[in-house]
Amino acid sequence: MGRKWNNIKEKKASKDASTSRIYAKFGIEIYVAAKKGEPNPESNGALKFVLERAKTYNVPKAIIDRAIEKAKGSSEDNYVELRYEGFGPNGSMVIVDALTNNVNRTASDVRSCFNKNGGSMGVSGSVSYMFDSTAVIGLVGKTSDEVFELLMEADVDVRDIFEEDEATIVYAEPDQFHAVQEVFKNAGITDFTVAEITMLAQNYVTLAEDAQAQFEKLIDALEDLEDVQRVYHNVDAED
Repeated sequence: MGRKWNNIKEKKASKDASTSRIYAKFGIEIYVAAKKGEPNPESNGALKFVLERAKTYNVPKAIIDRAIEKAKGSSEDNYVELRYEGFGPNGSMVIVDALTNNVNRTASDVRSCFNKNGGSMGVSGSVSYMFDSTAVIGLVGKTSDEVFELLMEADVDVRDIFEEDEATIVYAEPDQFHAVQEVFKNAGITDFTVAEITMLAQNYVTLAEDAQAQFEKLIDALEDLEDVQRVYHNVDAED
């Protein structure tokens, strides 16, 4: 199970190296979530989730506040949530989630990334059936046995609990995300190494060195697109 967490870590580390880009993407995501309902995380579950994830990426409070204030105002920026599915080198699988105010631009940009980097776009459902939507929460300071006991006492079911690189990782159903976090917060744990709902592949593949290099170029190109928020795939991170 650890290989899946490895992919999340690698992706997060890569994103951390380009903080201004990540902060800009979070600004849009927070704005869209705040526009969906009340611009208050206590009454807006979508906004609460985005803010929890933003905390693990150290998004500055100023960016969060600016996005929420914009949502409170008269801004007419309208964003559409889109998902693209495709194949990378050697049949590797890729899912791309985007938020855009220009659907034609985003579709063209994503398609171009695939075509220029040894991949191809697929139809809706061609890849996603091989992934599971999963809540992932990581913390330090508690062993897997201690985490299991906390969750059991609170009667909260999860998919898996394991330890990796000094962190304890919990996989749960997406609708259990906040319930799991509340258990930890009630135990005095407020800082998480990861707190997000992601798409985990059911099976991971390892690419040969040349295919791996081309695959990484594809992922980097997709993540560099302004409209792309998240990229998921089924390729093992290199050891």
